[in-house]
Amino acid sequence: MRILTFVRIPQHTVRMANEKDIIGAFAKGLRVLECFSGDSPRLAIAEVAERTGYDRATARRCLLTLHHLGYAAYDGKFFSLTPRVLRLGMGALAALPLPQIVQPWLDQLSDKIGQSCSVGILDETEIVYIARAAQRRVMSIGLMPGSRLPAHCTSMGRVLLAALPDDQARDIVDRSDLTPRTMHSLHDPSEIMAEIARVRAQGFALIDQEIELGLRSLAVPILDAQGRTVAALNTGMAAVQVSSDDLHGTYLPALLKVQDGLKRVLA
Repeated sequence: MRILTFVRIPQHTVRMANEKDIIGAFAKGLRVLECFSGDSPRLAIAEVAERTGYDRATARRCLLTLHHLGYAAYDGKFFSLTPRVLRLGMGALAALPLPQIVQPWLDQLSDKIGQSCSVGILDETEIVYIARAAQRRVMSIGLMPGSRLPAHCTSMGRVLLAALPDDQARDIVDRSDLTPRTMHSLHDPSEIMAEIARVRAQGFALIDQEIELGLRSLAVPILDAQGRTVAALNTGMAAVQVSSDDLHGTYLPALLKVQDGLKRVLA
């Protein structure tokens, strides 16, 4: 089973281009944008300089340029991104036909099983949510299209890693931050790879409170007409609602039905 992925262009690939064709200042500005996240929504110049490896003067100019163009707010000490940045991410998502195709299926599935459902793709060591139908909030963070989570400890991530050749999956695991998120998290690379192999063999992934206490999730691959994995589909619920042993028996048939339906329409 092969996988189609949407990933950032790695820096070593960019350097292969003719240097005269690369706008260095633009590349630096994009790297500064990537410093901000849900865990770090407000950053000072020194913090951006440390994260990018740029000197303070370069980091300051990039941040002030973002502020001047309306992509960042500045209170005199800290910078934070403004909603204008969403134009960049949402434009990319809108250009992908997959979210538009899967959203009606997600809505129907969520209504049928009474749980939140999502579709995600792989981007380096993370999964990126591209579509979501929410029934209730089951995680401490709010998830929406564009949200990111680690691939190695999420159900969608393990499905997507299982679709890769073993050496590629291992490379991603080795480059991931394996710091345990809960007492149930797998953090040994060999154990994670063994679980990925299990997912590859059984065709679905079950996560029991590895990403967050009290959360269980189940995922299956989304396949195109040629059987290639193009994304992952999951549902998540509070651990008190159903045991991990009963989870796949309760929800897996509904996910597989959507998987089968999407396979017929994804040419």
